[in-house]
Amino acid sequence: MSTDHQQARAALGVRLRELRESCPGGRLTGSALAEQLGWTQSKVSKLETGRQTATAEDLRAWAAAVGQPETEEELLARLRGLESRIRSWRRQLAAGMRPVQDVHNEAQAHATVLRAWESSWIVGVLQTPDYARAVLSSFARLHRTPRDVEEAVRARMKRQEGLYDSGRCYQILLWEGVLRSRVCSPAVLAAQLDRLQGVIGLDTVSLGVVPLDAVLKIPPGVGFWIYDDRQVVVETWHAELWLDDADSVVTHLRVWQALRESALFGADAQRLISRARRALDA
Repeated sequence: MSTDHQQARAALGVRLRELRESCPGGRLTGSALAEQLGWTQSKVSKLETGRQTATAEDLRAWAAAVGQPETEEELLARLRGLESRIRSWRRQLAAGMRPVQDVHNEAQAHATVLRAWESSWIVGVLQTPDYARAVLSSFARLHRTPRDVEEAVRARMKRQEGLYDSGRCYQILLWEGVLRSRVCSPAVLAAQLDRLQGVIGLDTVSLGVVPLDAVLKIPPGVGFWIYDDRQVVVETWHAELWLDDADSVVTHLRVWQALRESALFGADAQRLISRARRALDA
């Protein structure tokens, strides 16, 4: 968890303690508040010390219990600010995978220049339906989400409409390893590689591939998107990071540029894709 996130959660905890200690009817003890809410005292303590992230329901209940319902919106705004940076998969996927795809569709629809680096799989905007189905199914199993994979696949395919918008510019970098990663069946991967071959001809897309044997100025690291040099989205196993502070954006731009210097484009990228495709038939 990032230091910024820890600080924001701790600040929310301080505010919760302030509200408990300034009840209109007199100061409430932590144990009295816990009893009133039907919680354990340890939960109250963890929320106030920033060791546990409150839910929206927790905050509504807290504001009412301390006799200050007018603070509910303030507390919820603090939570939204905290979650705007780190969005746990547990919370995001509680309603299924389709809503997550819709959020990304909306974010990409409002961007003009989209830069990406991916070292684990083909980026969603370039995926075939079968490849997307295989990847999304694996994450549904991992996170034990409601099985709305088909709806999520359809939503992800809708995102690809942006590839044919002349006002957009996609600058995508892939690690060569993703061309060979068997996250799906060989037949599905073969079709996905054929799809990449065709994407290289689109005037809205610049697709670069970083060879496995390339000299790198920086380790590959995790994948990320940069939208209009103003927002970064990084995906980890437990959460997504949505970052819009200047330092984070500049750092990821520097990483992306360093990786781009090791990438191959055009006919050279085509050859790497073709080599991976032939290996499936060997």
